[in-house]
Amino acid sequence: MDRVNIPNQATYSPVALMDIFMLAPLASRVLLGATVPGRVLQALALGAYAGSALTDWICRQDARPIDFEEVFGQDLAHLEPMTDEEREREAAKLIAELNAGYQPTDMTREELAVVVNDQLTTYIASITGQRVETSAEVRSFAISKLIFPFALGACDILTGDVTIYRDSGIFEAHVIAHEFCHRKGYYKELQAQAIAYLALSTAEDRVLVQSAEAERVHRNLRVLADGDLDRYHELVDESGLREELAKDFHAIRPEPSAYERAVWAVMKPIMEERMRMTGQNGLSDYDEGFTDFIHSQG
Repeated sequence: MDRVNIPNQATYSPVALMDIFMLAPLASRVLLGATVPGRVLQALALGAYAGSALTDWICRQDARPIDFEEVFGQDLAHLEPMTDEEREREAAKLIAELNAGYQPTDMTREELAVVVNDQLTTYIASITGQRVETSAEVRSFAISKLIFPFALGACDILTGDVTIYRDSGIFEAHVIAHEFCHRKGYYKELQAQAIAYLALSTAEDRVLVQSAEAERVHRNLRVLADGDLDRYHELVDESGLREELAKDFHAIRPEPSAYERAVWAVMKPIMEERMRMTGQNGLSDYDEGFTDFIHSQG
């Protein structure tokens, strides 16, 4: 089988290169009383970042992306919307499967990332006939967390550097898979949501399958709640999810802090506009778009 290797060199740095670039002069000033060493370190970090990004971009030119219209017969900009009744039936069916087949895991995040990466690579290759090999590295902290305090994770699309900001229980495999889709070149959010789901849901490992099922239920409940956080938590309580699963469903949507509310008020319109400018439908692609697409596939 054809193979493309995208090195993702920046992901192997113990500290995010962009964090070094932004903080080196300040840290040097505080610790050494001089900014010159920090400026030198900043320049080195920027050079390493740019080199990694350029290398990845060159290697990615040989990758064959999935054509959604050709493969799935769907125009992602014009999906048939599900009815509330369809969402309720779908969620109930998946919840029954989750309750019956739930399997706890003791894998670390790093171990899970390796398993997820292999499954994702294999699934994409089953469609494109090409294995796009990328890093399985994830980090647990980056300054971007301060900009996106409400997010579960993020991917620097230039270098493929993925940060998972907090534990998400049963959802963790899907969160990682979503960000790894960005790393492999699927920058649109609905595409990343869909490919992550389809890859995990077709795995032999129950831990991966249940993460995909949980994500699909979670997003359906979000749509049914119509953006109301209290209503979402009510739906979780009424859903019949087993206790350990309900705990994860509640935890993934915590009450935001005052800081998170303030940042979200600023970032939401920016993110909406960015998505629309790149041919996406907006933030609804995470929830409505994703579930409508998966539903259309049977």
